[in-house]
Amino acid sequence: MNGNASVAAVEQMMDVNGVRLYTRRVGGGPPVVVLHGGPGAHHDYLLPQYDLLARRRLLLYYDQRGGGRSTVTRDTPVGWRDHVADVETLREQWRLDRVTLLGYSWGGLLAVLYALEHPDRIERLALVCPAPVAADWRDAFQRTLAERMAGPWIVGARAELQASGLRESDPEKYRRTAFALSVAGYFRDPSMAQQLTPFRVTQRTEQAVWESLGRYDLRERIRTTFPVGRTPPSLVVAGAFDPLPIEAARELAVLLGTQAVELGTGHVPHVEATDEFVRVLDGFLPQG
Repeated sequence: MNGNASVAAVEQMMDVNGVRLYTRRVGGGPPVVVLHGGPGAHHDYLLPQYDLLARRRLLLYYDQRGGGRSTVTRDTPVGWRDHVADVETLREQWRLDRVTLLGYSWGGLLAVLYALEHPDRIERLALVCPAPVAADWRDAFQRTLAERMAGPWIVGARAELQASGLRESDPEKYRRTAFALSVAGYFRDPSMAQQLTPFRVTQRTEQAVWESLGRYDLRERIRTTFPVGRTPPSLVVAGAFDPLPIEAARELAVLLGTQAVELGTGHVPHVEATDEFVRVLDGFLPQG
């Protein structure tokens, strides 16, 4: 399967809770709201691979407040409750009674937060390498990622880049390579980071979200909101070599009444195993 399939998209700026959010819709059929990672990133780095899922459904992307093309002033609140409120307002503006959420990384955690605040509005939850639902798991992730970034392959590649002269001779290639090395620790094979569409994270937004969550632990609230037999249809996709602890994904899957689908990837299965990623998601998401 080719990750470069082209599908016509419609872009629109929408007024949502006092900010203007960039939105992008592609495909046709049952709607699926896509929540990118970060926090503070934007949807572009999910492309072109996520668009392969638009062959059987309508994908509704947006850049979350404080990231990408959804810029905000420095005094605009960007905590987790503001992001949840934006999802709810977009649901209303898109005239969706219930929503299927496809959340990647932080977007997976955002999907869970939204589901806890608006359980009656959830049709399905598809969570790809979701950020953990408890801060303790996130601590473990940060330790593992730091170890990987200090590994010999990445350290050697960075030294080679600095000595290459590319900064002067080919600035664009230098920037592209430097970006890839900045995210290489997320991949099972760090050399595959070159295939990820570049993105940037707005640090103020990222910091504000994690500060607003504090030492969070959503596990008991998930149990009480979605007791056994009352969980929404859910899919948890995890990378067996993700710096995020695989145990966190397995635990979340159990809380949601399902089992984690474990792929032989790091944190970026849409790049590392595109065909398998599409097959698993296509089999779960609604289709026309």
